[in-house]
Amino acid sequence: MDRRSFLRTSALGGTAAAAASTLAAPAIAQGRITWRMVTTWPKNFPGLGVGAQRLGDRITAATDGQLTVQVFSAGEMVPPLQALDAVIDQSAEMSHGAAYYWQNKSVGLSFFTGVPFGMTSRELTAWVRYLGGQEIWDEIYDQFGLQGFLSGDTGTQAGGWFKNELTGIEDIQGMRFRTPGLGGQVWQRMGASVTNLAGGEIFAALQSGALDAAEFVGPYNDLALGFHQVCKHYYTSSFIEPGLATELVVDKAKYQALPQNLQDIIRDVCQAEYDQVASDFYANDPRALATLVNDHGVITHDQFPDSILEAAAEASMEILTGIRDSSDELTKKTAESFVSALNLMRTRTEGTDLRFLQAREKYIRF
Repeated sequence: MDRRSFLRTSALGGTAAAAASTLAAPAIAQGRITWRMVTTWPKNFPGLGVGAQRLGDRITAATDGQLTVQVFSAGEMVPPLQALDAVIDQSAEMSHGAAYYWQNKSVGLSFFTGVPFGMTSRELTAWVRYLGGQEIWDEIYDQFGLQGFLSGDTGTQAGGWFKNELTGIEDIQGMRFRTPGLGGQVWQRMGASVTNLAGGEIFAALQSGALDAAEFVGPYNDLALGFHQVCKHYYTSSFIEPGLATELVVDKAKYQALPQNLQDIIRDVCQAEYDQVASDFYANDPRALATLVNDHGVITHDQFPDSILEAAAEASMEILTGIRDSSDELTKKTAESFVSALNLMRTRTEGTDLRFLQAREKYIRF
């Protein structure tokens, strides 16, 4: 998708949606309810923005309009990184984003998006659904009157866009780098100057020179945002976001006031979308990467230099150790549960899945 067409479509869509919507209190007529979902994603944004819209549409369809979800893209109702606050202050009933965007409210929220050298997408959903993760997540969001659900997954993300090839840890010193969450803390400890920006703001910052480098998601999204027009060196495997998840957050009191069947539909649609979004990325990331390489001359690097990986692993361990020693009991509890679940599941991921992948890579070619 051409970046200018993508942004023009987003802007026109945003104007139309803003004009058509009343932004008033949710409508309730003849037993029908309208909820507003604010998102952190640009309108029509591949994978993530489209996934948020599809989630809202599926809830509306599955409830036969008994619960209608109006979806507002980034900036249409509130700025993208104020989406969660809109639900807290009750100007919206739902938000769609990534939990690590709100780590200033609780560091524990980062564990439900992506942890450096942490869980893959399948490991994360197993922890949340079967190994106590959801219950701890509920405790965190209870403090704000919210309820969170996993709502999508990108798989392992790309490492980022750089104007020059990285040869070692010395190349990171003073680099102005866009990256969020605990991963941002890792890059900061390695010497980068880290900031977080919403997806739609990154290109302009790279183009102006305000940023030297950036990571967002992966080829599917990054192609649409046009990062290749500024940076040509693309690291295709991230160590900070091994299985990034998105979330749907709802006003908990309003959610619990819904009939049980509507509560179940919201939960079940979120679970279905978690897998739907992951499939979307798995199908379209390779095609987008081929376009970046073949049509735009992007230079790809499968992995960062060893000195960067080693420094990143050391920083990650220090950060996680610090969180596990936190004086905040709920944050500590979150980290302990995450680490315990990871130690269990990596025996399957590394002992079974990895062995198969190594054998396939070595012996199978069509």
